[in-house]
Amino acid sequence: IIHFIRHHLHACGNHNLRKKQNSFDRLLLAPISLHTLMLAKTLGAIVFGVINALVPLLLAAILADLSGTNWLLLFVSIILVAVTSTFLGLLIAVAAKEVFEAQTFSNFFRFPMIILCGLFIPVQELPLLLRPISYVLPLTHGVDMMKNATLTGGLLPVGLSLFILAGFAIALFYVSIHRIQTSWIE
Repeated sequence: IIHFIRHHLHACGNHNLRKKQNSFDRLLLAPISLHTLMLAKTLGAIVFGVINALVPLLLAAILADLSGTNWLLLFVSIILVAVTSTFLGLLIAVAAKEVFEAQTFSNFFRFPMIILCGLFIPVQELPLLLRPISYVLPLTHGVDMMKNATLTGGLLPVGLSLFILAGFAIALFYVSIHRIQTSWIE
């Protein structure tokens, strides 16, 4: 899961390099909308992230008893985490001026999310001051959905986590589009 998250937060860092090489300007000349262009550019990172998440899942299916798993919920949560993480990476990439800045900014988000999402330390065991921060992070809701899917006991209702993750994905995408329109397209 860590590799999966790290890849998505880093995957969109190449946008700034393409911006410098003017390849992004050439893409903007295509007869498609900016929304379609950005969805197409990020779709590869989303698919790659989903495939990366399926590898340990297949190993777990071979080595452990996953008979009580809600597979639909698990796949939906994997896809939503991939989408949200990719769009967070996109936002970080379009906010940075250089590739190294995007990598530094992604670490600022990546490490706290991994620590506070409930993956290693359950959210209910975090210090009281950190719990609200944990619930603001999109990854917390993805991990909670995965815990519900594997019957290990998520804290939040699945519908709430689903709504929050979808909201994060939509908001991150549109903020990124707005940033591109105001900073890159003039």
